[in-house]
Amino acid sequence: METIHHKYMREALNLAQEAYDNCEIPVGCVFVLDDKIIGSGRNRTNETCNGTRHAEFEAIDQILSSGEYTSEVFQRCILYVTVEPCVMCSYALRQLRIKHVYYGCANERFGGAGSVFNIHQDPQLVLHPAYQCEGGYYRDDSIMLLRKFYIRENEKAPVPKRKHKRILHIENTLSMQVSLNGYKMNGNLFRIR
Repeated sequence: METIHHKYMREALNLAQEAYDNCEIPVGCVFVLDDKIIGSGRNRTNETCNGTRHAEFEAIDQILSSGEYTSEVFQRCILYVTVEPCVMCSYALRQLRIKHVYYGCANERFGGAGSVFNIHQDPQLVLHPAYQCEGGYYRDDSIMLLRKFYIRENEKAPVPKRKHKRILHIENTLSMQVSLNGYKMNGNLFRIR
């Protein structure tokens, strides 16, 4: 069953594909206010030679530079992002008082919203309210884009770091069962809201 969350996550996936096509880590996001996308972004760290230009920061800058909104708008926004926000982005979202975050796949190395750190709900960060975070939306698609990216040869990488003739095996992708209440992937139930 198609939900509004799937609609916006597809938009984020399109931006992640655009990032991939531009040799960036394939992460894309959209900020939604009252069922309308008010900002979108994709990773641009390589393009800008700036490690902070994650999809979330690109979208935040787009929204604030439009002149249409102030930072207070984020308290009413929902973020859809293909990969769980990293620690840096999770803290920025908390400072902006984001309402809710939906993401595709977990970020098991740098995740700031539950996979590694719980920046989104850490009770010690009392200056900024916690926000809700839910993962699993188009998880397989998000993972596949990342796998395609990391197997690709990077011509700019130093010689010892280059990947030679790697092959992406996709026949072992995750099994998934879908029902009206949610979907089950590898034994884990994800609710569709």
